[in-house]
Amino acid sequence: MMRTYSFLTVFLWTCIFHMIHVMPSQKRTNKHSSSGRLTELSENDGKTLHRTKRGWMWNQFFLLEEYTGPDTQYVGKLHTDQDKGDGNLKYILTGDGAGSLFVIDENTGDIHAAKKLDREEKSLYVLRAKAIDRKTGRQVEPESEFIIKIHDINDNEPKFTKDIYTASIPEMSRVGTSVIQVTATDADDANYGNSAKVVYSILQGQPYFSVDPETGVIKTALPDMSRENREQYQVVIQAKDMGGQMGGLSGTTTVNITLTDVNDNPPRFPQSTYQFSSPESAPPGTRLGRIKANDPDVGENAEIEYSISSGDGSDMFDIVTDKDTQEGIIIVKKQLDFESKMLYTLRVEATNMHPDPRFLQLGPFKDTALLKISVEDIDEPPVFSRPWYLIEVDEDVKEGSIIGQVVAQDPDRTKNAIKYSVDRHTDLDRVFNIYSGNGSLFISKPLDREETPWHNITIIATEINNPKQSSQIPVFIRILDINDHAPEFSKYYETFVCENAKAGQLIQTVSAVDKDEPPRGHRFFFELVPEFAVHPNFSIVDNKDNTAGIMTRRNGYSRSKISTYLLPIIIFDNDYPIQSSTGTLTIRVCACDSWGNMQSCNAEALLFPAGLSTGALVAILLCIIILLVLVVLFTALKRQRKKEPLIISKDDVRDNIVTYNDEGGGEEDTQAFDIGTLRNPEAREESKMRRDVIPETIFQIRRTAPLWENIDVQDFIHRRLKENDLDPAAPPYDSLATYAYEGNDSIANSLSSLESLTTDGNQDYDYLSDWGPRFKKLADMYGGEDSDRD
Repeated sequence: MMRTYSFLTVFLWTCIFHMIHVMPSQKRTNKHSSSGRLTELSENDGKTLHRTKRGWMWNQFFLLEEYTGPDTQYVGKLHTDQDKGDGNLKYILTGDGAGSLFVIDENTGDIHAAKKLDREEKSLYVLRAKAIDRKTGRQVEPESEFIIKIHDINDNEPKFTKDIYTASIPEMSRVGTSVIQVTATDADDANYGNSAKVVYSILQGQPYFSVDPETGVIKTALPDMSRENREQYQVVIQAKDMGGQMGGLSGTTTVNITLTDVNDNPPRFPQSTYQFSSPESAPPGTRLGRIKANDPDVGENAEIEYSISSGDGSDMFDIVTDKDTQEGIIIVKKQLDFESKMLYTLRVEATNMHPDPRFLQLGPFKDTALLKISVEDIDEPPVFSRPWYLIEVDEDVKEGSIIGQVVAQDPDRTKNAIKYSVDRHTDLDRVFNIYSGNGSLFISKPLDREETPWHNITIIATEINNPKQSSQIPVFIRILDINDHAPEFSKYYETFVCENAKAGQLIQTVSAVDKDEPPRGHRFFFELVPEFAVHPNFSIVDNKDNTAGIMTRRNGYSRSKISTYLLPIIIFDNDYPIQSSTGTLTIRVCACDSWGNMQSCNAEALLFPAGLSTGALVAILLCIIILLVLVVLFTALKRQRKKEPLIISKDDVRDNIVTYNDEGGGEEDTQAFDIGTLRNPEAREESKMRRDVIPETIFQIRRTAPLWENIDVQDFIHRRLKENDLDPAAPPYDSLATYAYEGNDSIANSLSSLESLTTDGNQDYDYLSDWGPRFKKLADMYGGEDSDRD
């Protein structure tokens, strides 16, 4: 490096000497020189000007970056012809870095770099130099500008734009397929030497990948790289400056490359045969199991569709694909029957849904496997010969008659015996019954189609050896109609004939109804009863449309003589057996106007021609009822006013309780009340009235039955309370009755043995024998010394 710096120094001095002494003066102009020329022109006053030869000129200096020598780096020397070497001139340096980065010896004009410079921070410095006379302080030469350029050295290694690159490429790609391009930059000067010339190379990732040394493009280097064998690759790329020569600086980066999947693998079953089993009772839709064909691919390249290609159970089973797990699910399609077939064989196929045309030459992208499904026998319930039964029966069938039969059998090989029964929830009236052995249905009660035309019952068939196995079947019983109802009038007819009616006049049209429903429809016939076949007043005409007309046979009718006629009519039907009924038509004779409108039909109207109408009679009846209600209310209010209590409060007329706080003189006080009444219940007052109501003769004191002698006082009080509660003459408000007599003291001493401990000696209980037979037990217990010992 020292030789280099010496060479550069010699080179710089040579350039300076050549510029100053050899090269002609360059045309350099600045404000100071212009100013000098203008001043010189003004001083000569238009005389011919002579250009003054400049004594010093230079253009640029060069300096190496990152100088690490012991002394300051010498840049160059400023010198002017005006400098005689006597020290009268002073050199001054200004501009970029003057005084800090660059210093000048003011006496000799030598320029030195005071600090280490970095071209990557600043590559060019512009400075200005001037020479000043120390005595006058004036410039001896115009100020000149020069440039110091920093020469680059290889002090920066190449740097990649990313520390880690991520890329992907499809597997099975051809050799030379581009993967990704990496880029590295060098901060050194690209125009000076090879410091910034970068060359790429691969340090890790061979022989799978390669890199273009100039562009940094990474490419595949091996054919048919399989993702299933290896999916991730880590490649290390180096970028080196100086054109990759020895001594150049370098940098590295990592590229993570992933092989993406393509559909280059067909599905394969891990085994050629699969075994499954299913109970014969499995309903359609039951899942029996799963099978799976392996596909090393991923994503949609591994999507598989399963199907049944052949076999004797293709109509009994089905297979569907689980999109989440890519498994085939075996499903029961139809009801199985062990007795019909015990084993099914299927050929199942697994096919890729998205094959890649580039790899079809590798073979078919599908695989097959054999599926064997065995049916397990279970105890099944009985099976009826039909899904439902329809039985038709005449409504006049006799009780106990068999109307039909249901048949069921055990589908198992054991062929267990079966019993039949009727579900009574569907036959609450127990109209039908069944023989449990053979399933014959018979009638238990009479049938009536008009009441219930259909019966829907349920028959249960149960295995005798296993009652849990049972099945049900609906039986629909239709009751067929029998002509067992006679026709009758369709409604009640209010028929009248006018007094001025003429012979042959139609006064009423009648029709009939029948509860039966003959298959050919109804047809009714109307006739008069034989006794009135030739009626002198009326006749009947059959209209042949299930109606008949009542006609008059004479002129004029008198309601004063006969106000009502009874006309019996016979109605026939045309079904077998023929049913008939007799209906009586009531015909009233009424007064009519000239147009035949009825005015009055009552015979009493003849006696009271100006009689009241029905509305007027109703109004009169209502008035009478209202008057009777008023009379009853008035009487009740009057009786209520007469019955008033003796004690009336002006402030409160509701319930009253009269309290007397006189306690009396005790049991010895006989003045307050008659104590004898309590002691002798029979000695009660005979005709003493109640004190809390006004005496009234209509209220009689209800006498009670005599009480037994020596009745207990407590029982007496309870009876008095009961009598008081049941007394109908008691006031409607609350009253207080107090009975506080406790009775006399007992003439017998205390029988308690609690005081026996206070005595010194044994007590004598012989007196108990004198009290009678009621105390004999006590006398035996306490009367002698033996009892004490016991």
